[in-house]
Amino acid sequence: MTDNNVYEMKKMSPKEIKRLVKIGISVLILVILLIVIGSSMFVVKEGEYKVVRQFQEVIRVQDEPGLKFRIPLLQTVSTLPNKKLVYDVMEREINTLDKKRMIIDNYAIWEITDPIAMISNARSEIGAESRMGEFIFSVIRSELGTLNYDEIINDEGSTRGDINQRITERVNMLLERGNYGIQVDDVRIKRTDLPQENEQSVFNRMISERESQAQQYLSQGEAEKNRIMANADRDVTEMLSTANAEAEEIRAEGEREAAEMYNAAFSQDEEFYQLYRMLESYKKTVDGDTTIIIPQGSPYADLLLGYIE
Repeated sequence: MTDNNVYEMKKMSPKEIKRLVKIGISVLILVILLIVIGSSMFVVKEGEYKVVRQFQEVIRVQDEPGLKFRIPLLQTVSTLPNKKLVYDVMEREINTLDKKRMIIDNYAIWEITDPIAMISNARSEIGAESRMGEFIFSVIRSELGTLNYDEIINDEGSTRGDINQRITERVNMLLERGNYGIQVDDVRIKRTDLPQENEQSVFNRMISERESQAQQYLSQGEAEKNRIMANADRDVTEMLSTANAEAEEIRAEGEREAAEMYNAAFSQDEEFYQLYRMLESYKKTVDGDTTIIIPQGSPYADLLLGYIE
């Protein structure tokens, strides 16, 4: 306080000083009231729970959005999510029905349905996820332990959609039994891998199976080819046999008709027919390089010598 202020206060009357003190006390009380009122208010937002505790005991949970009040100093407020949450479950190793080791990686969609029960039995959001993760792994190990390795990794013959539903239902049963105040909406297996030391042996086995299957397909194809070729050969043989038989019939018919024609011609002029047959035999036996020795008295000699007119 400056000397001027002290001097001014000395000039004020006791009544005025008393009035100033009252004003100061009123202002101080007003400030304290504003601080108390401000600290007693809290806002509940969409998608969250506000948990009000008194001496560490939960006395109420506010989930309706808006402005709410608490008792300052005595009560504290904490926040929990009131929406769908994603929990990435830590990958674990399991054994299948056929004693194969697999690494399973999955996730869960979950939510807090009863904050008071969750706080009482799981203590916190992290504790709730921890309990949920243990239940999920236990159920997955139990469910996949009833299936062979090929049934799990084979998408065509897989029933993983049904498995996911069964896992979700069983996990919720365990959570409800423990009254953890949370609910799992969906559990999904997002990845199934082999342990590093088993991958190469499995790959070799898969290659061997594919090669065996390919060889089986080749054998089936070769057998089918042989069957088709045998049927084709049989059909060709039958067609040739039928054609030869028809040709023989036609040839026999032609020879019969030719014989009839020869007989008819022979009956009309016997000498001309003998001459024609002789000339035809010349065509077949005589060419430019042929040397003919004709004995005397043979038909050829008689014809050439003019004995036959």
